[in-house]
Amino acid sequence: MSKTQAKEPFMRIAKRDQASFGKKFTVRAVAIVLALVVDAIFIFSVTGLNPLKVYGVMFQGSFGNSVRFSWMLRDLVTLLCISVALAPAFKMRFWNIGAEGQVLIGGLATALVMVEFGNSLPTPLLFLVMVVSSIVAGGIWGFLPAFFKANWNTNETLFTLMMNYVATSLVASATDIMRGTASSLGKLNMSTQAGWMPMFLGQRYNVNILVVLILTILMYLYLKFSKQGYELSVVGESENTARYAGINVKRVTIRTMIISGAICGLAGFLIVSGKDQTIATTSAGGQGFTAIIVAWLAKFNTFYMALISFLLVFLSRGAAEIASTYDLNDFSSSIIEGIILFFILGSEFFINYRVIFRGSESKEVAQ
Repeated sequence: MSKTQAKEPFMRIAKRDQASFGKKFTVRAVAIVLALVVDAIFIFSVTGLNPLKVYGVMFQGSFGNSVRFSWMLRDLVTLLCISVALAPAFKMRFWNIGAEGQVLIGGLATALVMVEFGNSLPTPLLFLVMVVSSIVAGGIWGFLPAFFKANWNTNETLFTLMMNYVATSLVASATDIMRGTASSLGKLNMSTQAGWMPMFLGQRYNVNILVVLILTILMYLYLKFSKQGYELSVVGESENTARYAGINVKRVTIRTMIISGAICGLAGFLIVSGKDQTIATTSAGGQGFTAIIVAWLAKFNTFYMALISFLLVFLSRGAAEIASTYDLNDFSSSIIEGIILFFILGSEFFINYRVIFRGSESKEVAQ
């Protein structure tokens, strides 16, 4: 054995140049299969149930009937809308962890308009004020961390994360004021339904689907073909390169986060007006954090985000259906969902990196 071989580690990790689409698809497909195998072992070990029957129940959670399918679409478009909102910020390498708060503050603005002006404004004007209010509120919530980052280089991760708690507290305070002596805020404008999204093809949230579909296409075009999309991409790759190219980094940072926060605020409007018709500290439902996974896995491609959002919502609803059907606790269903997510996230390592064993690289060179 030569001295070079003796010093060479048994295993090392190297970054891949670029994995092909076929390789990415294969790695992710293998990861899902392995996750299902591990889940099957867990299900049989803990419950003694037939894993195939359990997977059938998981499928029924989203596709069992038209009602479950429509609920799945409702949850899907909410998650997708927030994921689309995060895409420009993440592509700029601005780690916006505050989508949860931006959604809540947009929803709160919508609810306040519904309560204050629901009985005085005509319907078209009411909806216009609701939409503008939610977008402005979310935009402000995105502007604040961007302004501090651009001017004083504050940590955007901590800043946006802390603003989630501020937004939650504001929503809690506002709902306490609006509910008065009632034990629950309940549906807003229940008697008049002022500010409720109009029925479209039999459901109110079908409007949400249409809006988010259009938004997904527009964001893809914005990031892919617009000058502003190019600028934020350059800033994300290297701020020094962006400055050398004459790009105003501060302006791009602030502009991009205003867009990101504004779309999150719009998501809050869709939740309050088109889905829940009320506001609560739980209105965002943790999807602001789930959207981070979606945006990261999709590499900021909004069409990929739609597929990944579908997968995550399918897993979530399927796990809940398993728990309901077999009288399992929430922890068991969360473990089933978590195992699949773990393998999907882990597969990204093998897409971006390769494991090299001692002597294997020299053999490739010799060949």
